[in-house]
Amino acid sequence: MPSVSIVIPMKNEAGNVKALLAEIAAACDGRAAYEIIVVDDGSTDATAEVAWQLRAVHPRLRLLRHKRSAGQSAAVHSGVMAARGRIVCTLDGDGQNPPDELAKLFAPLLNDTTGTLGLVAGQRVGRRDTPAKRWGSRFANAVRSWLLQDGTRDTGCGLKGFRRDAFLALPYFDHMHRYLPALFRRDGWQVALVDVAHRERQAGRSKYSNLQRALVGIHDLVGVAWLIRRRKKVRPMEVTDG
Repeated sequence: MPSVSIVIPMKNEAGNVKALLAEIAAACDGRAAYEIIVVDDGSTDATAEVAWQLRAVHPRLRLLRHKRSAGQSAAVHSGVMAARGRIVCTLDGDGQNPPDELAKLFAPLLNDTTGTLGLVAGQRVGRRDTPAKRWGSRFANAVRSWLLQDGTRDTGCGLKGFRRDAFLALPYFDHMHRYLPALFRRDGWQVALVDVAHRERQAGRSKYSNLQRALVGIHDLVGVAWLIRRRKKVRPMEVTDG
């Protein structure tokens, strides 16, 4: 039984599958009992077919498929639901998140003896995106940090590790993957932040523009802020016999 499930949401990433899976195996072999779950989110290319053929090379690989594209949060959620490990790590399927950073995510969670650590979130350094994408992300992160006070400069990083049970207890909504630090803190979990590397896209092209992110981001921010305000923190009361 794996202790760590690595979930990779993918849409039209056929050119990245083989190299990414090889890097994950190289990064994780001998460090943890793990499985890899590729979630094909309604791809119109050969993403699923390439992943399926690679099962002979990677026996820990599992493949899930959405008939229609439902978005990254839905793909992550499907992967977490299917995961067998108590710890889940995610990374983007475009190859920009180096798999050799995965141990920074799952090691603190596996070694946590307090039972209070819920999330380890990566924060990209030396981003290898276009200037327009970096500027747009910097502005969005500043607004989010000011409104939610979630303590992180980069919630858009795909490299995240978390307790499976804690994630499934969160309220699910589209684009929730961008607000995990705020949502985990809302439920009383400790959140650790780690710096991770970033690199240029290996193949294919980006699925989102700054305008697309901005349009959904405003609505999501308001919703997450409302969720945080409405959360009632109740101290558990010990019940004894007699």
